Amino acid sequence: MDKAGFKADNGSQEEEKVTGRLFKLTRRLMGGPTGAAVQPAVDETEVLEESALRAKIGYLSAMELFRDFTPDEMQEIDRATRMQTCTAGRVFYSPEETGEVLFILKKGAVQIYRMSPEGRKLVIAQLPPYSFFGEMSCIGQGMYDTFAEATEESLICTMSRSDVERLLLSKPKVALRILEAVGRRVVDAERQLEELAFKGLIPRIAALLLREADGDEVHGLSHQDIAERLGVYRETATSALNELKTAGIIEIGRKRITITDRQRLERAASE
Repeated sequence: MDKAGFKADNGSQEEEKVTGRLFKLTRRLMGGPTGAAVQPAVDETEVLEESALRAKIGYLSAMELFRDFTPDEMQEIDRATRMQTCTAGRVFYSPEETGEVLFILKKGAVQIYRMSPEGRKLVIAQLPPYSFFGEMSCIGQGMYDTFAEATEESLICTMSRSDVERLLLSKPKVALRILEAVGRRVVDAERQLEELAFKGLIPRIAALLLREADGDEVHGLSHQDIAERLGVYRETATSALNELKTAGIIEIGRKRITITDRQRLERAASE
């Protein structure tokens, strides 16, 4: 290397030293780290958005409706849906709503109900995570003048009619799965109507407790909840529950009912 070149390199090194000292001084005055090595800043917004996207696609992939979809197809579903968080107690759909939309419940729980002119509440359906519902005539889905309320903090996606139609045309299996789910709901609605028409209150409460029981425990149902599920007044439901308690068939706690004699409860449900 010639002397001129050496001097140029030496000058560059001196400039780097000065620059480094100025950098450290500036960082010290600003309250930041003074290390010579500076890591590139991570865009926290991008990280959060990517994490939210993975979570959203993860929830959607867990649905029976989108089983066997490829990652690219799930990306398309993600782009076609809008996600919202609903706090417990929020009514996010009412009979005055217009336009067709399909709701996809990713997390939480939703209650579909109607109100009588006297203000009495009749619960039509209790929906667990990964359910779909909404006003969508092209798939036989209708809210039929009902309200939709989140009964716990929930994550809900919505799809427009045009997006649903494109999905059905491109994925006949999805159409079949929707038909199967709607068919099950029709059967449940017919069973509920049959019980209302032909069974007394005690058999209906007994059947409800058996359906909702986790082992011998029914959690999370207050007397008001039971009344709304059966379309009766709270006092009427409380009276029937007390009859089962007096008979030694159940024990009643706060939002907890224990089945103490399952065989007798099953006989009561079949009467």
